[in-house]
Amino acid sequence: MPGVRGDLEWGSVPGLVRSAVERFGDREGIVDGDTRLTFAQLADMGRRAAEALAASGIGKGDRVAIWAPNIHEWVATLIGIHTAGGVLVPINTRFKGPEAAHVLGTSGARLLFTVQGFLDTDYVGMLKGEGVDIHTVLLRGDVPEGMTSWAGFLDRAREGGAGDTSLPTVGPDDLSDILFTSGTTGKPKGVMSTHGQTLRAFADWSDVIGLREGDRYLIVNPFFHAFGYKAGILACLMRGATMVPHAVFDPKSVLARIPEERISMLPGPPALYQSILNDPDLATADISSLRLAVTGAAVIPVELIHRMQKELGFETVVTGYGLTECTGVATMCRHDDDPETIATTSGRAIPDVEVKLADDGEILVRGYNVMQGYFDDPEQTAEAIDADGWLHTGDVGEMDERGYVRITDRKKDMYIVGGFNAYPAEIENVMLGHDAIAQVAVVGVPDERLGEVGMAFVVCRSGQTVDPDEVIAWCRDRMANYKVPRRVEVVDALPLNASGKVRKYELRDRARA
Repeated sequence: MPGVRGDLEWGSVPGLVRSAVERFGDREGIVDGDTRLTFAQLADMGRRAAEALAASGIGKGDRVAIWAPNIHEWVATLIGIHTAGGVLVPINTRFKGPEAAHVLGTSGARLLFTVQGFLDTDYVGMLKGEGVDIHTVLLRGDVPEGMTSWAGFLDRAREGGAGDTSLPTVGPDDLSDILFTSGTTGKPKGVMSTHGQTLRAFADWSDVIGLREGDRYLIVNPFFHAFGYKAGILACLMRGATMVPHAVFDPKSVLARIPEERISMLPGPPALYQSILNDPDLATADISSLRLAVTGAAVIPVELIHRMQKELGFETVVTGYGLTECTGVATMCRHDDDPETIATTSGRAIPDVEVKLADDGEILVRGYNVMQGYFDDPEQTAEAIDADGWLHTGDVGEMDERGYVRITDRKKDMYIVGGFNAYPAEIENVMLGHDAIAQVAVVGVPDERLGEVGMAFVVCRSGQTVDPDEVIAWCRDRMANYKVPRRVEVVDALPLNASGKVRKYELRDRARA
């Protein structure tokens, strides 16, 4: 249904779920290990979760948190929360006890769904001593005393006898979720979005990328993130694509699942594809089913796009740009864009959204997709959204005469070398042209003479080695002297957050130590 506005077509996530059952009910909706559910069966589980939530006293506007990896119970719980009129509060699976307690306390969540034992993590135990008093449901794992199992929770639906009349009507203007930022520059802030914003943005997103019925979508991006939740779960419900949640990214497991499930759609940040391209098992892997890739981050290296098409066999690679504060999407390339545009830009504004550059090059966004604000934080909201409604993204870029945006870097990642602005992403893009380099991250480090200079952390391609001095000399032949990293350190891997983005603050700390 190209061109249909999602907020008008479905009205809310519960409306979307009902529509998915009508259109795709008997198709395979989700594959999670040995669990295979049709769209109708998944919706039924979500409905039971909604009735159980209602029987537990959860009503319209109540916040409910999920702290769990990508599993089918996460999706059913999400459907249940929205059907019961609740507001979803996802929690980053990498968070420790104090960080999770901050999210639960700030949001005022009344119920927590979590797991025990994922990656040997004791989620319940991490909250002890953090002053959190919240009823907890265990989606998987051993159930501590005083807590409820997933099966036991669903039984409340029958016990409570909740029916259609006990569940509220949910509309496009109702709050759907509070997604907390990663907190790399301070305490995480809760970004508020409505059902209508999300449905409208990702109906357009699904049209632009060409997601279609029958696609098999490996959702590597974590569900707690806007991409995994909205561009993953909700987009699949919109288009009838089968969800294949993947709990932990590593190249070998992804390469194994592609032929097992005939994966056609594999989105992710640049680091995901770089890791796969650098895996020695790629040479013998059957990846012939791959059709569609969507990537986005501060910068997408041109060389990476070419390698994704040539070595991974993607028919379509779409690039885009967004952040949590604008529902996860602001600009996108289009199907009929030429390869150079797709490789070198993050596209133009999505329909009915404005994007412009401030005098200092910062990207500003205005439109229906801009958040309702930070939860219970009017001061931070006023800092992020100015009086004219423009969201200040903190990203620096360039815009051509067609309105296509090229992200050059984060404002905070830029460093100044002897009075010259150095943008790590630009330097990294050049360095990825080195035959032996698979991944690279550049950060600014203090220097007595120049103020700051660049330091590069390099991951070699499989079977390759590099000499740091040779890399520096190679860079001198290809970029202005002030851009050349003064130090190069070869590492086995770059530190990534759960969304696949490089944790540069860790590299800065390491460099300065």
